[in-house]
Amino acid sequence: MGLFERYLSVWVALGIATGVGLGLVVPQVFQAVAAVEYAQVNLVVAVFIWVMIYPMMIQIDWSSVRNVGKKPQGLLLTLVVNWLIKPFTMAALGVLFFQYLFAPWVDPQSASEYIAGMILLGVAPCTAMVFVWSQLVKGDANYTLVQVSVNDIIMIFAFAPIAAFLLGVTNVTVPWETLMLATVLYVVLPLIAGMLTRQWLLRRSSAALPAFVAALKPWSVIGLIATVVLLFGFQAETIVRQPLVILLIAVPLVLQTYGIFFIAWWGAKWLKLPHNVAGPACLIGTSNFFELAVAVAISLFGLNSGAALATVVGVLVEVPVMLSLVALVNRWRPVA
Repeated sequence: MGLFERYLSVWVALGIATGVGLGLVVPQVFQAVAAVEYAQVNLVVAVFIWVMIYPMMIQIDWSSVRNVGKKPQGLLLTLVVNWLIKPFTMAALGVLFFQYLFAPWVDPQSASEYIAGMILLGVAPCTAMVFVWSQLVKGDANYTLVQVSVNDIIMIFAFAPIAAFLLGVTNVTVPWETLMLATVLYVVLPLIAGMLTRQWLLRRSSAALPAFVAALKPWSVIGLIATVVLLFGFQAETIVRQPLVILLIAVPLVLQTYGIFFIAWWGAKWLKLPHNVAGPACLIGTSNFFELAVAVAISLFGLNSGAALATVVGVLVEVPVMLSLVALVNRWRPVA
């Protein structure tokens, strides 16, 4: 691992602190950046996420993707965890904490909105960031691509019905433009660019590809840190203004994240998945497509709602928690 990867948790912590600090000192800058959006997708954040995952897309060997069908267990594990377990455990934890354990400190209306925000996170499995987690655990890039692609297809059809069922309403307005645009920006375009770049490099020489990937590798981490700075800059005032509420929301979200990871990890061990498939499979189910969850929460409940706040807290806890899980996966890698 290089300097960037070895101390990634330090860079992320500095990114969080920098984002919050700048968001308080120069909020007008972040307001201007936040306004650069289309269909509730922030285009500046999209560029940084693109920078983050493009180098990983170059490494995908399309001749090997077809081999995923010969080993479908990892894909099945991801789908079971993402769509049959995760949304329902998230809803159950939300109800347990905010209708019972935290009831003395939270009014019923706010509690309902916090639960709604948690549910929206639970129904939105990760799309873009998972390529980062997969690379950090030396996962099979080809297998990860298939897992993410299948997830995106299922999300288009399953997000609204599951969210509607768990929210207890009959008409959930899903911003389809947001869902489709995010999929194109975070998966389709980087994938096409990666394919074309890979073909061009392989035509030049056998050494051109690894040399180019090595040169771009630090940019993946820079894209991640820049994304963290922006996201926390956007929400700096909320984070500082409501620290206790944020802590209360963070507790069930952290428990959910670790719980889902261990469920998936035990499932991977039971299925005897190879480590480079088991690691990404567990991390895909654990992390969230927070961009979509935030957009839906705002469209359904409003910008200043408890639901929107809960999805923002999801961003707050996800990066450091996911880094700790990446460390666990790497620690459990079999000795060659």
